[in-house]
Amino acid sequence: MKCKILVIGAGPGGYVAAIRAGQLGLDTIIVEGDRAGGTCLIRGCIPSKALIHAADKFEQMSAHSAKSHLGIKLSAKPELDFAETIAWKDGIVDRLNGGVEALLKKAKVKQIKGWAKFKDAKTCDVETRDGIVTITAEHVILANGSKAAELPFLPFGGDILSSAGALSLTEVPKKLLVVGAGYIGLELGIAYRKLGSDVTFIEADKKILSAYDKELTAPVQQWLKAHDVTVHLGAKASGWQDNILSYTDKDGKEQNIAADKLLVTVGRQPNINGWGLENMAVDMENGFIKIDKYCHTSMKNVWAIGDVTGEPMLAHRASAQGEVVAEIIAGKRREFNPQAIAAVCFTDPEIIAVGISAQDAKKNNIETIVGKFPLKANGRALTMEAAEGFVRITARADNHVILGIHAVGPHVSELSGEFALALEMGARLEDIAGTIHVHPTVTESFAEAALAALGHAIHI
Repeated sequence: MKCKILVIGAGPGGYVAAIRAGQLGLDTIIVEGDRAGGTCLIRGCIPSKALIHAADKFEQMSAHSAKSHLGIKLSAKPELDFAETIAWKDGIVDRLNGGVEALLKKAKVKQIKGWAKFKDAKTCDVETRDGIVTITAEHVILANGSKAAELPFLPFGGDILSSAGALSLTEVPKKLLVVGAGYIGLELGIAYRKLGSDVTFIEADKKILSAYDKELTAPVQQWLKAHDVTVHLGAKASGWQDNILSYTDKDGKEQNIAADKLLVTVGRQPNINGWGLENMAVDMENGFIKIDKYCHTSMKNVWAIGDVTGEPMLAHRASAQGEVVAEIIAGKRREFNPQAIAAVCFTDPEIIAVGISAQDAKKNNIETIVGKFPLKANGRALTMEAAEGFVRITARADNHVILGIHAVGPHVSELSGEFALALEMGARLEDIAGTIHVHPTVTESFAEAALAALGHAIHI
């Protein structure tokens, strides 16, 4: 087979690139060894959010059965059929997977299911159910994604789970150990605590969620403490035998702890092995495929997008890159140069980070002003029992251009789009403060934070 564009990987980067290329009339083939949708849709973002939602509902109903709350009391405790919960989650995944495949078909993209192995930069053999298919393309887009990082002394299998394994259990473990207190570990660990697991974290760092500042992570720490979740910081796991984890605590002492399941979440690594990357002569950088501002590699007409190109490993970054590359190949003038990419941690409460903090700005000798507005002063947050947390804006002191926006609180992930838009459009504090935000909504807290930075917040 021959084509204009060959896309490897049908995750959020690859399938978006293929759909956009198809819309532009380019002859496109996409190869995927698993199901269309990639890690995010099939075994990551979507199924984890489904599990988190179910866990939230179960926890809320359990609270109403213990005592009257909001004037609502259940006569009995809710019962959890976890296999049915997982089936519901799988149903959402199936529906979205089918949707992606339908969109590819609508865009006239040829879909090949199988594993691609490159012989050179533009030619690969694909192992399919019906035999080997050889594809030669004018342009190749590498969207191979990433996989859960594995510790050599804690290999995945049996009761040692990756994040994908934790999303496929049919029973809630009575005792769950989580190695790694980053966003993946905390999202899943908190969900399982709400579902009834006794959860303990083992984290080598001195703080949870090391990518976020202490002010943002403090409410999450409070939640963990209030829900009897043990967190061992400065602790390093060393082995697992007979469902007992060995680790060294912060004082250097050897400790052991038993559990039904062990979830290992120590990061992700790019999928760069097993498909012939070594035959493509592309440059690498720190273990990732090196690209320029056009997502072009060192090899002519070979492009790379998403997790194989480095941090931040976020689905929305991959999708944006995929759209850019397709349009460049079609002859449009594009480059991947975002002002900011929002990152969200779906813990309880949720955390948003977009742009830089005052501490980051200080390192670059930028003088800033900061405005912070507590959600407890927001009427809508109070009516939703979501008044824990705040919105914080960091802006330049000289011209009030916004440099960063950070927030923590229940449901704040839905504000991430407005935050990213503000930075992408170069908004100043006055732009946000002067935009009439709907009352009563949590987004009013964003305008109030801008007012606070200007020195005249109304509701605090």
